[in-house]
Amino acid sequence: MNAVTSLALRQVRRGALIVLLVAAGMSALVAVQYRTTFAGALDGAALQALAANPAIRTLFGTPVALDDPGGFTVWRTGTPVTVVVGAWALLAATRITRGEEDAGRWGVLLAGRIRLPELVARHLAVLIGAVLVIGAGTAAALVVAGTAVSGALLHGAGVALVGAGFAALGTLAAQVLPARAAAAGAAVAVLGATLLARMLADGIGALAWLRWASPFGVLAQVQPYAANRPGPLLVAALVAVAAAAGALVAAGRRDLGAGLVQVRSARRPRLRLLRSVRGFAVRRALRPLAGWALGLGAYFLLVGLLTVSVTGFLAENARFAELAAGAGFGGLGSVPGFAAALFGLLAIPVGIFAAARIAALAEDETSRRGVLLAALPVSRTRLLGVEIAVTAAGVGVLVGVAAAAMWAGSAMVGAGLGLAAALAGALNVAPVALLCLAAAVLALGVAPRAVLAVGAVPAAGGFLLQVVAQSTGAPAAVAWLSPFSHVAAVPEVAPDGAGAVGMLAVAVAAALTGVATYARRDLAL
Repeated sequence: MNAVTSLALRQVRRGALIVLLVAAGMSALVAVQYRTTFAGALDGAALQALAANPAIRTLFGTPVALDDPGGFTVWRTGTPVTVVVGAWALLAATRITRGEEDAGRWGVLLAGRIRLPELVARHLAVLIGAVLVIGAGTAAALVVAGTAVSGALLHGAGVALVGAGFAALGTLAAQVLPARAAAAGAAVAVLGATLLARMLADGIGALAWLRWASPFGVLAQVQPYAANRPGPLLVAALVAVAAAAGALVAAGRRDLGAGLVQVRSARRPRLRLLRSVRGFAVRRALRPLAGWALGLGAYFLLVGLLTVSVTGFLAENARFAELAAGAGFGGLGSVPGFAAALFGLLAIPVGIFAAARIAALAEDETSRRGVLLAALPVSRTRLLGVEIAVTAAGVGVLVGVAAAAMWAGSAMVGAGLGLAAALAGALNVAPVALLCLAAAVLALGVAPRAVLAVGAVPAAGGFLLQVVAQSTGAPAAVAWLSPFSHVAAVPEVAPDGAGAVGMLAVAVAAALTGVATYARRDLAL
């Protein structure tokens, strides 16, 4: 039994450490930044105006205790941190349970004395322990940054409980549905729906009751550094316990390799796009691409609808615009500047999509699904080259969807953002996403078990590096290392052609190196 726990711990420790560093680092950074940039700069009237703006509440949540560094940090980073923790927890849950089962490795474990419910319970316990450590680390970072201990502990507990809930949800989905992709997709859909519920509850007064239907809304009811209510945490804990109990009950009612939801054992063959390597790569990418496009399209449509409200608020409250500029988000008082700032963030999800597609190829290899494909009279160089081309095309599709959604939303409210300007702003960040693709390809050649983590570095790591450099006054050479330092604020200003060419050149060199090393190494089984 100890060996099973050790195995589960080994499977999640790297991801948990990365999420811990992101959650704790982001929280501490914003708390310190508040003291150096925002402290004493906001009067009562300004805070009241901020809290009254529905667009601000929709995007970031209802402002509470903004005159406190801890309260401001929770308002600014609380939702992003819990989304990151929750998404990692549910994806890790489906990977180490249903993913291992689909690969046939759980058959070996269950050949001994351990039963399936016990095996699921061990893996879920390790995941819950990991998110508890992440929550504790987030609280400790806030305390070290100088915020009140009580507020830090409540916020850290909330982050941990929300993460535990999504870990249990992912585990439950892995018992109900008979495939990892279906389980992960269902759990991610629940996360997206609950996040949307929080946004609607905060933006529309008549829907305020929806806060209790969302873990993100429940967490906001705690109001750390203000009311400090521990009661809502009990709701989050009960949800996590219920989901965990459901997962264990479901595990005891199914056979290995099956789910509670039965699927037909035979169906008509679906041979569309299976006549060529290119068609197969397109077929594999279509469903994930559709999911990412739907999520990004909905978000940027919402952002477009809020453009007039946010820019109008910042134009009337110049102090907030100045503070945003000091934090690295200048020009938010105008429509082009607002669009440029939001499109700058687009590089992160699109870059992660690109890295995830290459990571899926690595997963096929390590799970032995790709062995038969590699046995065909087709070179591995061609297989990877086609995958790169299809993924790059997917990046273009996502960029186009975001641009069209932003333009459509802004057009509905008469913001005056043209379609050409929206396309220019979205395409402007494509080189950063292509850097992620290239980094993932390089990792596929030299470190196939770390493809997603390495591929996310140019976008997620680059953005964090830029924020840290701007907040701490680091030397220009430090900020220069971030790809975002070479991205102009399009459509507010003209594109940085030299920066784009430089990033594309680095991406090509990294991708070629990755292809060469991938073709020369053995399969990572």
